[in-house]
Amino acid sequence: MPVRDIVIYPDKRLKEICKYIQEIDGKTLQAAKDLLETMRFYGHSVGIAAPQIGELSRIVVVDASKAKKGQKINHGELVMLNPEILDWQSIIKTREGCMSVPDYTGNVNRARKITVKYMDLDGKEHRFDTEGFEAVVIQHEIDHLDGILFIDRIISKNTDLFRRKNYK
Repeated sequence: MPVRDIVIYPDKRLKEICKYIQEIDGKTLQAAKDLLETMRFYGHSVGIAAPQIGELSRIVVVDASKAKKGQKINHGELVMLNPEILDWQSIIKTREGCMSVPDYTGNVNRARKITVKYMDLDGKEHRFDTEGFEAVVIQHEIDHLDGILFIDRIISKNTDLFRRKNYK
C-alpha cells in the first residue's frame, strides 16, 4: 500500500472522465488501498479521488470525521466505487481547496444535502443521505471523476478565488 504522488493541475489526467468499475479486480483493490494510504499520509486530507493519483477509474475515498467541520455528520472512512448523487437539496456557498490545486482556495456553490449511492470493495451497493461538510466533500470528489475541479466551479473568478498563504 504505497503512498502515491498527487497529480497537480494542469496535468491533463485531472480533466479526464473516469471509467466505471465493471469488476472488482486486483487493480481496483490496489488503487483503493493506495488512495486510502495516500489520504491518511496527508493528515489534512478528508478525501481523494483516483485521478489525483493518476488512476482513471471511478473510485473515491472520503473521511469527513477527520475535520472539525465534519464531526457532527459523517459516515466515517468510506471507499466508494462508482459513486453517484441521486438527489440533492438547497445550495450553500463553501470555501474549498484541493491537493491537486495546492496554491488556491475558492468559494463554490454546492448542494447542502445529498443522497448518494455507491458500491463498496465487496461489490455491495450502499445508499445514504448526508449533509453539510460531508456532502460537500463527496461532491468535490465525485467531480474529480468527471474531470471537474473546484476551480471550474468558482462563483466569480474575480472575487472568489484566493491564493493560499504559505506558512514557513
